[in-house]
Amino acid sequence: MSRFFSIGRLGAMLLKEFIQMRRDRITFGMMLGVPLMQLVLFGYAINNDPKALPAALVTMSQDHYTRAMVSALELTGYYRFDHIVDSAAEAEALITGGDVVFVVTIPSDFARKVDRGQRAQILIEADATDPSVASGAISTLDTVASQALLRERGVATGKDQASGLEVVVHRRYNPEGISQYNIVPGLLGVILQMTMVMMTSIALTRERERGTMENLLAMPASPLEIMLGKILPYLAVGAVQVIVVLGAARLLFDVPFMGGMGLLLSAILIFVLALVLLGYTISTVARTQMQALQLTFFFFLPSILLSGFMFPFRGMPQWAQWLGEIFPLTHFLRIIRAIMLKGAELPAVALETGILALFIFAYAAIALMRFRQTLD
Repeated sequence: MSRFFSIGRLGAMLLKEFIQMRRDRITFGMMLGVPLMQLVLFGYAINNDPKALPAALVTMSQDHYTRAMVSALELTGYYRFDHIVDSAAEAEALITGGDVVFVVTIPSDFARKVDRGQRAQILIEADATDPSVASGAISTLDTVASQALLRERGVATGKDQASGLEVVVHRRYNPEGISQYNIVPGLLGVILQMTMVMMTSIALTRERERGTMENLLAMPASPLEIMLGKILPYLAVGAVQVIVVLGAARLLFDVPFMGGMGLLLSAILIFVLALVLLGYTISTVARTQMQALQLTFFFFLPSILLSGFMFPFRGMPQWAQWLGEIFPLTHFLRIIRAIMLKGAELPAVALETGILALFIFAYAAIALMRFRQTLD
């Protein structure tokens, strides 16, 4: 019977596997880290009803009716007036650059019309590139503003009581609330991240597993030349993916292209360079291709959840937003949506583009430093 099954042999095999598992720290860390990360992110960071959204107020007066409107909007929990501006041009720059989600404009004759019993208007412009972000704030807007004006006038509020207020809502950039306009541009960043990082993450580990690492190190080439030789071919792969996704976005989903194609392609090139350098950095850390793929997945999951692709970025708590800023995908999504949907020009996306460029230098420096340690 012991020829076919032995408790002793089974115990020896189990002991061997546990020892190997303990030695493979990356795999062991993934087994514990991924479920814990999913639990924390889905439990604390994900929120489909974002509150305290940044807003800009455009007004030339500070009368008590204007203050009542602002206070009522803030009390809903959806609006946070971070910017008080004097002109529509300033407000336009803020909403185009993504600094605010709402622009509330109260005319200078607002108080005079209310006192005379005339119909007064306020204008609220909402950034509707992500339809789910502004929907909750807009749904209760008319009722809240009307009741606030009635209270300020000293009139009892009720269902049949007319306030004389007209709230005009403009859903900017995506007035019909088509979700594909928000998702498809973001998919370009997600697809590029998944393929570019994954393919370049095995650049050096593949050499180790095949036993050709010594030949690579013996070549009369500097670490920079080896790195460029490993990552530049993948730029051609990325170019093909960009053509396919942008073509599908236009032909299949009719996503608008409001901005300049040159600026869009320049931003994509910077993003792809950051991704291939990140993948190469991972390949200098991992010892096997399996470890490289595990590290890629460990980076990919929080990047998807915290970048604003699947869930509203503004709806996450502050600590999750700070964490989301360390991923290149977060900044690329802001750039591509601003260029494609808002027609943003370079000044509006200069900050995010500069941050992507910083990722390139940071990843390149880390990769070169790690590769020199390999040489030593």
